[in-house]
Amino acid sequence: MMTIDVGTQPEEEKKDSHGSSTSGTKSAAEELNHGFPSPSVSGQSSSTARHLDRTKSAVTHALKGLKFIKTGTGGAAGWPAVDKRFNALTASTTDGRLPLSSFGECIGMKDSKEFAGELFHVLARRHSITGDSIDKEQLKSFWEHISDQSFDSRLQTFFDMMDKNADGKVTEEEVGKILGLSASTNKLSNIQKRANEYAALIMEELDPDKDGCILVQDLKTLLLQEPNESASCVGDGTQKMGQLLSHKLNHPTGQERSWYQKTKHFVMDNWPQIWVFTLWLGILIGLFTYKFVQYRHKAAYEVMGYCVCTAKGAAETLKFNMALILLPVCRNTITWLRNKTKLGVVVPFDDNINFHKVIAMAIAIGVALHSGAHLTCDFPRLIHATKEKYKLLEAYFGEEQPSNYWWFLKGVEGVTGIIMVVLMAIAFTLATPSFRQNKLNLPVTLKKLTGFNAFWYSHHLFVIVYTLLIVHGVHLYLTKEWYNKTTWMYVAVPVALYACERLIRTFRSTIRPVEILKVVVYPERVLTLRMSKPQGFNYRSGQYIFVKCSAVSHFEWHPFSITSSPGEDYLSFHIRALGDWTGRLITVFSEICPAPTDGGSGPRSMDFSRGNFPNIPKILIDGPYGAPAQEYMNYDVVLLVGQGIGATPMISIVRDIINNMEEEKDIQVRVETPKNEDDGNRKNSTTVKTFKTKKAYYYWVTREQGSFEWFKGIMNEVAEMDKKGVIELHNYCTSVSEEGDARSALITMLQSFHHNKKGVDLVSGTTVKSQFGRPNWKLVFENIALRHPHDRVGVFFCGDPRLCKELQKLASDFSGKIKFDFHKENF
Repeated sequence: MMTIDVGTQPEEEKKDSHGSSTSGTKSAAEELNHGFPSPSVSGQSSSTARHLDRTKSAVTHALKGLKFIKTGTGGAAGWPAVDKRFNALTASTTDGRLPLSSFGECIGMKDSKEFAGELFHVLARRHSITGDSIDKEQLKSFWEHISDQSFDSRLQTFFDMMDKNADGKVTEEEVGKILGLSASTNKLSNIQKRANEYAALIMEELDPDKDGCILVQDLKTLLLQEPNESASCVGDGTQKMGQLLSHKLNHPTGQERSWYQKTKHFVMDNWPQIWVFTLWLGILIGLFTYKFVQYRHKAAYEVMGYCVCTAKGAAETLKFNMALILLPVCRNTITWLRNKTKLGVVVPFDDNINFHKVIAMAIAIGVALHSGAHLTCDFPRLIHATKEKYKLLEAYFGEEQPSNYWWFLKGVEGVTGIIMVVLMAIAFTLATPSFRQNKLNLPVTLKKLTGFNAFWYSHHLFVIVYTLLIVHGVHLYLTKEWYNKTTWMYVAVPVALYACERLIRTFRSTIRPVEILKVVVYPERVLTLRMSKPQGFNYRSGQYIFVKCSAVSHFEWHPFSITSSPGEDYLSFHIRALGDWTGRLITVFSEICPAPTDGGSGPRSMDFSRGNFPNIPKILIDGPYGAPAQEYMNYDVVLLVGQGIGATPMISIVRDIINNMEEEKDIQVRVETPKNEDDGNRKNSTTVKTFKTKKAYYYWVTREQGSFEWFKGIMNEVAEMDKKGVIELHNYCTSVSEEGDARSALITMLQSFHHNKKGVDLVSGTTVKSQFGRPNWKLVFENIALRHPHDRVGVFFCGDPRLCKELQKLASDFSGKIKFDFHKENF
């Protein structure tokens, strides 16, 4: 967020436990009225006066606005950090003065240099400073002014920024300039382009008498209006919330009690993962112990000691893990088990990829133990064994005793083992986040070793690995009986199951042709594809499909969430350019879509449902596959959180809820027919089970204003159809400074004017009013807990792992009488 921390909270902003203003509100109101004539005295029209709403909450809300720095460490408390930055920025200068170009960085507005520049000019004018640089004493005076907690001071500073010629009046042209600056600072290009047009709207509201200018009291009148509903607090519910959550959030027994509560809730939230992991670990320990003890009583132990026991114990766990690691990636099987059985209650199918990674780590440990024990202990002991001891193993290694390592490495066992280790090392390395997500700064020639393509192709080395594994398991040094060569017995069923899975995917994708109906390519490098739904293609909201485009690659399949709902007669999904494949796919479709007719930078679109278009790239789909979000129907209340393109599975759920609500008008009916003519009062009643989800909270957090175009139509459709208010839509644009920041003050005003007048949000272009900054997730959970104190709430998230951890922790912290079940997407 582009704000600076500020000092102590002023008395007038302090709240009591109920969330309302204390007695300081009265003095706050007096401060707001001091020094400015009232609207009636100043001669403002009655139409303007009617806008004024001097309630306590309005006064308190106004006092929070127009802040140049964020509440935290301002004034004297914040000066040391500013002083430190001043010294660093002026270290290379000869005169020790801070230039205008570095002013924003010095006061903490590094990302808002233009806005900081305007603030610099206002403060310089106020202090009669000429030139484009200041010394430390002047900077300190500026800082004291910026961190001044007086509302009058903040208001006057903001007004002076608008008043370019310092005549005490702001014209429409000046409003347009500062609005354009605010839009640029907050990365709102659409508003910046139409700044003059929107300046007229602001003047229409603040200058109803058509005087051609606005005065500082006009701004004050506006800021004293009652805040809108979206900005209001829970208010009187805060005390009830405190009582409701006190058992969960307060730990009267101290640190020991806190540790106990954390452990308890961790077990409650993760018991499916715990029992599966415990069972798996127990099997590994059992297999290792069984083989260890078995070889402890064999002749090989007399020569090689505990080393051979360790090697064979690790080998047994490797057989099991090499078989098991295939099961979590059998997507068809998992989807069938999730949809058709109740196993999802006790088996954490959502964590299939995590379990796959855990098994991979166990394989790496097993390989290290097995090969390490052989190379560093078993082979040297055998090479240097006495003739008497070697005779114990002569039946296994031949009459001639091995004399060096080459004897072991040149055999089938050695060659297959070395190749397997090398191939697995390559696959494991390229699957790590650093390589898969292109986090390494490698030379251009080595860049192909990173990214999804490298991960995808290297993982297909498993075909060679499993072939060599079976060969390696047949040619064993110390095992000659076929029934004791159990490697093939371990892997036969999982390999056969996985092979069938791949055949089904290939077959299904070829017999289910899809026809592209519409393509939209947005400037933010996001592609929307709408295509025909194949016959018999049934899916649930929140599920995903794999997509292949031969024009990009003949082999690669990539997963994408379905954004259409099951009740619609088409499929749609949204793809953002996040890698080589997605980037090339969007380029391919951009080339066949005409540029916007107005010549601007808007989205490119093409409707292929009308006419014949032979040059459309061919798309194949495979799926659908189960995902965590599909479980939303098991909850009465759901909290849906999407970040950026992570909103895609949540959009499908929102649409599905709306469609189900529409269907309920027909389904939720008691069908009554007379039993017979003699008894017309007796009736046969039939009740159909109704849709379970009764309330949904949807939060979409995105960085770019243009992102709202992706789901603009859907948002408007939901807002129009949801007459009962089942779905609460909350859109957050993080590029805009949070409410109360002076950098977004004009944007906030304009947004309110535009929404009140036209019913359309200025930022998103939808009927849903956008909010700025990031949500206060703690308050979000508190609000839901207050409204639904006895329900189970499903929390579904798709987005950045950092936010994932925060939400998961909040879901655990707030689970008491109310239970928050957390689900996240995994691809």
